Amino acid sequence: MSEILRRQIEKITPLTDQEFEYILSHFTLKKFKKHQILIQEGDTVQNDYFVMNGLLKASYLNQEGKEHIMQFAMEDWWITDYQAYFNQTEATFTIDALESTEVLTLSLYNREKLCADMHKIEHFFRKKSNNGYIALQRRILSLLNSNAKERYEQFISQYPTLLQRLPKTLIASYLGVSRETLSRLSV
Repeated sequence: MSEILRRQIEKITPLTDQEFEYILSHFTLKKFKKHQILIQEGDTVQNDYFVMNGLLKASYLNQEGKEHIMQFAMEDWWITDYQAYFNQTEATFTIDALESTEVLTLSLYNREKLCADMHKIEHFFRKKSNNGYIALQRRILSLLNSNAKERYEQFISQYPTLLQRLPKTLIASYLGVSRETLSRLSV
């Protein structure tokens, strides 16, 4: 099952079997049941999570109690509260399992050790971070400049498989619209 991680790394940089075994030795496999929380708002964030199978959600609860979904993560995606992870501070987000999920966890210590030991992995994480910045910028611009219908169409185009796996209430929250608005858009 760890081949999914190897394939992702090798999209950016080739690895020998020995290199991959060394990289994998820094990860820990964890399983979470549906609705189980990986990170609770206010907790110190210990790990970055690479999703082997399943589906996760990162969300923020505002002062009025409204949930704002920041990110979903399915197979072959990474997720954590990056501000809290890199600064070793309290989480702003809650991350929970929407399906039974298996992840490979990577502590900040092990990430830094891997990057110090292997230029290839430092290069991999730099490229992944750059792609993450670009995706975040696109999401912010979409929220600022696109209407609800355009955001919904972008979501369908970018994440067609998520449409089948997520309840409409979660998609609506991610898009920043009401459930009723989403129902009108998806007709």
